[in-house]
This record gives sequence, structure tokens and C-alpha cells, in this order.
Amino acid sequence: MEDTTLVVLCAGNSTRFALKPKKQWIRCGDEPLWLYVTKNLTFNGHFKKIIVVAHQDELKYMSNFTNEYTFVAGGKERQDSIANALQFVTSSHVMITDVARCCVPKEVVESLLKEINKADCIVPYLTLSDTIVYDNETIDRDLVKLIQTPQLSLVSKLKEAIQTNSIFTDDSSAIKNIGGTISYIKGSPKSIKMTFGDELSKIECLPSPSNDTFIGTGFDIHPFENGKEMFLGGVNIPSDFGFKAHSDGDVLIHSLIDSLLGAIGAGDIGEFFPDTDPQYKGMDSKILLTKIVAFIHNVGYEIVNVDLTIIAEIPKINPHKSIIKTTIAELLGLQPFKVNIKATTSEKLGFIGRSEGIAVQSIASLKYYDWRK
Repeated sequence: MEDTTLVVLCAGNSTRFALKPKKQWIRCGDEPLWLYVTKNLTFNGHFKKIIVVAHQDELKYMSNFTNEYTFVAGGKERQDSIANALQFVTSSHVMITDVARCCVPKEVVESLLKEINKADCIVPYLTLSDTIVYDNETIDRDLVKLIQTPQLSLVSKLKEAIQTNSIFTDDSSAIKNIGGTISYIKGSPKSIKMTFGDELSKIECLPSPSNDTFIGTGFDIHPFENGKEMFLGGVNIPSDFGFKAHSDGDVLIHSLIDSLLGAIGAGDIGEFFPDTDPQYKGMDSKILLTKIVAFIHNVGYEIVNVDLTIIAEIPKINPHKSIIKTTIAELLGLQPFKVNIKATTSEKLGFIGRSEGIAVQSIASLKYYDWRK
């Protein structure tokens, strides 16, 4: 085993990526891209440790997929993410790559490791065959290199290099800036960098997302509280009482959130919005649902349909079912026929039968976003 740590950077917001999910979460079979890329780079145990740098909001969810890697929160800039990762590096060298470079051939990794002692940073590159013009002047194309990742760096030199306010787009530029030595190896045209999304049509190594369907259920229950407004399914229901809760108590939306999170294996509403956090005191539950829908899209899923059952004696639900259905469809980005609202009573049994509160049961189905379309 080499005295080298692998760092995979995937903490970005994918602001330039034209598709709905973040690029690191598009699915290759059942695997998110970040896992597929990391496995591809660790094909025969070269690394002492494997670190995945992720967005803070996705760290816990990432840990569902494997316990073999160290997950580290990213920073504002690429260099901040690298600095965070280097705190967990104990090896002499570190190989850093961006998750967007998703099809790095094995021979590139092998070539980098063979050159480990040749310089402070080993860098793969491509040459150009086209004429190059810079600032309206033709320049010698033999002097131009297209730099790729992964790059293999001496840890002590890289730590020194990133202690600056200057922003560098790769490790070699930072190391070169402090007088470090750089050695170049031949890269690969297969190492296409995914930036805007249209590159997917040129990338041949990625398997298609699986066609699996994911089902989640949710259940929530709240007692009534006099003197509060009632919000159900994002709709203000005329009533002399609302729900006793930390937020606005929208029992339908809370149940729906749990069904959505259950379908993707992401826990429950309390893990995202704890009732001990004062920032959620009295909060509009539509805001909570909007945040969850954004998270679901970010991590590579699409919502297919939802089915919700409201169990209540009072108030009467039927007059409000249509507006609740429309509101939920808009919040989920679905056509109304993919949202079903049912209402029933508890036949006068239990606390619901005594008109003391309402319960809602939810079922949601999801699928992977199909990036091939």
C-alpha cells in the first residue's frame, strides 16, 4: 500500500450544471456518481485512506452508502475544501480529484503513483492539435497543456501552498506559486470533466440509472390548540383552533415529509428540523417541505406520486380537498393527478373520535432522475 491518501472533492453546488440533481448525485446503476468515481479510483488498494469531501447538508446522507470512507465537510472555495480534508491526512502524499472528472482510466492513476517521488506535484495533461490564439496572437500549441485531475501532491508542500488568499483552480498552480516542482504525465481524453451537463452525451463509462421505484410512508398526529390558525396541507382552514406544535403544526405536510424522506432512506423530519431548534418555532411548514423537495432533487431523485389520508372528525375536510391537492402538487412540482387526498373519520373512536386532534398517513413513490433524457 502506498503512503498516499485519496481525496475526492464533491462539495460543490453544481450551479453551472443544467440538470435537476447535483452532478455528484446522478445515479450510475444504484450508485451516486461520487461513490462510482471513488470506487473506480480505488481499484486495487493503493490508498492509505479515502476521504470524500461533501456539502455540509449531505454529509449524513452520504454516510448511508458506505462506512469505508472518511466524510469531511467542504468549504466555500475548492482550497477551503482541500484544507478541511488535509486535517485528516496522515500520509506523506495526497491524490486529489474532482468528482466531475468521472471516467479517469486506471492507467492514469498508475502513472501518477509511479512518478510519486519525481516532484512536489504530479499532474496529468493533454496536448492540443488545433491552432491556439491568445489575445489575438497565434501561439505555439506545443507550449500549451490542458491540465486534468487527479493530481498527486506532497502533503507538506500542498499545505503550505494553500495558505494564501489567492484562488487557484488546481493543486499544481498553488504549488507552482510557492516555487514547488511540477512533473507532467500524459493524461487521457477519456477523463472528460462534467461541468454543464451536456458532456454526459460524450461520456461512455457511466452506466444508466436503475429503474427501481422507492416507496416511503409517513404518519403524523397533532392535538388541537385553541386560539391558533389551522394550516393543513399548506391551506389556512377556517377554524377556532389550530395544532399544538413547535412549527405551525401542519400535520399533513409533516406526514408527507416523512414519507418522502423514508423513500430515499434519509431519516425523518426531526433530523432535518428538530423541535428543539428555535429557528423553526412557528415556521410555515410549506417552507420545510420546499427545503426537503430541493434536497430530494439535489441527491438524484424525482417524485412520482403521493397518496395522503387525513383522519379527522372535525373540521370537515371535503370542502378543502381540492385546494389542498392543488397546493401540495405545486409544492412538489407534480401534476395534480399525481397527488391524491383522501379523508376519513375514526368512527368516533379514540382521541380523534373525541375531536381532540387530526392524524395523517402518507405514501410517496420516487425514482432516480434519468439523466439520459
